[in-house]
Amino acid sequence: MNEFETIPADYFNQSWLNRQHVFNLAELPAAVKEKLAPQPGERQLILFGHGGRRLWEAVQASGLGGQDPIDEYSTQTISNWFASHAPDRHYRILYPGTQPIALQALGQLAGWHHAAPFMVGIDSEWGSWFAYRAVVISDTNFQPNLAVDRNNPCLTCAAKPCIAACPAAAMADGKFALSPCLNYRQQGDSSCAHTCLARLACPIAPEHRYTAEQMRHSYSRSLKLIRELKMHR
Repeated sequence: MNEFETIPADYFNQSWLNRQHVFNLAELPAAVKEKLAPQPGERQLILFGHGGRRLWEAVQASGLGGQDPIDEYSTQTISNWFASHAPDRHYRILYPGTQPIALQALGQLAGWHHAAPFMVGIDSEWGSWFAYRAVVISDTNFQPNLAVDRNNPCLTCAAKPCIAACPAAAMADGKFALSPCLNYRQQGDSSCAHTCLARLACPIAPEHRYTAEQMRHSYSRSLKLIRELKMHR
């Protein structure tokens, strides 16, 4: 008899948190586990993400506002499931939150993340059009997932149009240079203030490409953070 429960993928998929990966805490690398600071009884970590544009559509339909309606929608969706279907389970939402979480490291362990030349995670199914939406630590007993096995599509992309499309020439030397990217984005006439032309030029999974509205939302937030950090130097 299987001792594990099955994570309710259908519930989360219908809410467009359509990527889930369950880790047993005991099986995580020590360096990752220590930073999570688990409490007694907590034994699993659940990574939630979304792929494609449908999450943004669901967030817009929900009418949620605030500084980041995607975060609010994601945490509400998870909290609603626990309240309705597992009220006796203990859980904590670590991300979104104040605790630093190495999202890309978790993505690599899940098999979701390969680094594109423009330094956004990419895989062969979703291209770069996915994101990490929540990290939950809990006393659940879900069946842990094996890492998905998808090759890095950038390794077989000979043309690499993303490099030529970058107006800041941030990848011109064969590896990503952060300073040219940040400097260009802050220019008054920047064409990458609220988007990323290199990312848009990527030929992998264009059917999942975010809408201009979603790109503007995400990149406006990152631009605001860049400017705030600059002011406090």
